[in-house]
Amino acid sequence: MAMSASAELSKAVKQQYMELPQGDKVQVMYVWIDGTGEGLRCKTRTLDSEPKNIEELPEWNFDGSSTYQSEGSNSDMYLIPSAMFRDPFRRDPNKLVLCEVLKYNHKPAETNLRLTCKKVMDMVENQVPWFGMEQEYTILGTDGHPFGWPNNGFPGPQGPYYCGVGSDKAYGRDIVEAHYRACLYAGVMICGTNAEVMPAQWEFQVGPCEGINMGDHLWVARFILHRVCEDFGVVASFDPKPIPGNWNGAGCHTNFSTKEMREEGGLKAIEESIERLGKRHSYHIRAYDPKGGLDNARRLTGHHETSNIHEFSAGVANRGASIRIPRTVGQEKKGYFEDRRPSANCDPYAVTEALIRTCLLSEEGDEPVDY
Repeated sequence: MAMSASAELSKAVKQQYMELPQGDKVQVMYVWIDGTGEGLRCKTRTLDSEPKNIEELPEWNFDGSSTYQSEGSNSDMYLIPSAMFRDPFRRDPNKLVLCEVLKYNHKPAETNLRLTCKKVMDMVENQVPWFGMEQEYTILGTDGHPFGWPNNGFPGPQGPYYCGVGSDKAYGRDIVEAHYRACLYAGVMICGTNAEVMPAQWEFQVGPCEGINMGDHLWVARFILHRVCEDFGVVASFDPKPIPGNWNGAGCHTNFSTKEMREEGGLKAIEESIERLGKRHSYHIRAYDPKGGLDNARRLTGHHETSNIHEFSAGVANRGASIRIPRTVGQEKKGYFEDRRPSANCDPYAVTEALIRTCLLSEEGDEPVDY
């Protein structure tokens, strides 16, 4: 099992330094999405006092030529603080701050999808859109081999691993528990976790979050997971199909509702939204992974609890459909629906924005409307 060299460093020695008083100064770690649309970057600066809100955080900059975001001849990019959390690694009063990225001309970077998402969310604020996203991921060694799998073979077939317990069924629970507690400390709206169908694959759920908060909280939860895995010397992969063959892929199922859907008789609004989604399938497939559907094509095969990428389907309690209506929602005639198409490496801003555009703004066609 290939572990990173940093995992072998003494955490006890490090802790001696982390317990030193820091005076009145505060460390703020700025976090942003890089030019891949999947990777996260971070760097830290010292402030003279603890920031109480996002307005007290200064804008900053970085070298975009080293993050796939600009050319070396004009490389400065701007970091615009957008959401602030407690830092579970350095602890209070230190902060994590998720940033939007602007180019040298103060226009959004190509992978800054938060800006348009926020604009669209503000347009439907009175409908109180709620989201919950179920983030699946796979724990790997630094050599790309799934954590706990035999070096020269495969574990037993899928069946005993989903929500499993025991050292022969649950691979890497320490990471899951550390991540869960770190998210709670940070103020991330994490609401649950479980072992998934493929061994070394896990899921955590974030929500319910209103509007733009969904993307903010999921990105910070991902960042915290990467940092926790760094301490353990392993890697968290959001690849939608990390192991080819007869193994489950990894998605990011997205639950969605509005105030109307949650109230009595809300099933009618749910069914109307699903009808709109059915007419715009290709648009959503392009929005649901960072490569415009190419990543998801490896996962959405119609097998392993997925729908076929080329077909739209919906059903009550059907995990092989594009859209699943939970059985309780069908019985109570109100609640939410689950879009099972987003890939594990999706951008939550793109996913939630697409749902708003189609379901609430009634957009049609293959391109988003420019408001």
